[in-house]
Amino acid sequence: MKIRRVVTGHSPEGKAIFASDTMVEGTTVALAPGNEIHRLWGADETATFPDDGSTPTFPAYFPEVGGFRFGLFTVPPVTEIDLTKIDMESAALEIEEKWPGMADHMELENPGMHTTDTIDYEYVISGEVWLELDDGEEVCLKAGDTVVQNGTRHAWRNKTDHPCQMVVCLIGARRT
Repeated sequence: MKIRRVVTGHSPEGKAIFASDTMVEGTTVALAPGNEIHRLWGADETATFPDDGSTPTFPAYFPEVGGFRFGLFTVPPVTEIDLTKIDMESAALEIEEKWPGMADHMELENPGMHTTDTIDYEYVISGEVWLELDDGEEVCLKAGDTVVQNGTRHAWRNKTDHPCQMVVCLIGARRT
């Protein structure tokens, strides 16, 4: 699915302008069928004005301290993945290419569970998803619900028959 991204900026004279109007293609990977991530905007440094609206550089999926990410995340219904049908070497290369650094945060012994040094703001656009924390504690989130995650160990589980779409904003943070 493509998502339209309109970006404003400033002309050299400081006037507000529409700097770009483009379609952003989502990315998927073989090891996470049905998951789709749209990396809409982000940076690894503090934003400044005026700007020309050009896309900042943000190579890693998760931001560094002071960095941020904005995107759309589609969580498919829970399915079993037949790993015998997947070339694991090329699948690992694909994840690193399309979602750089994400695999470093994932728990191999508990698929889907991960921990990041970020504060995450999520808004459910459509569908339902269960947010699972340590020890299996869960909460069901539905369209219109929001969650603020403060660097917690978690996983997203869609127990329905339909995809769930969420808007996400990740902000790099320090652990104290």
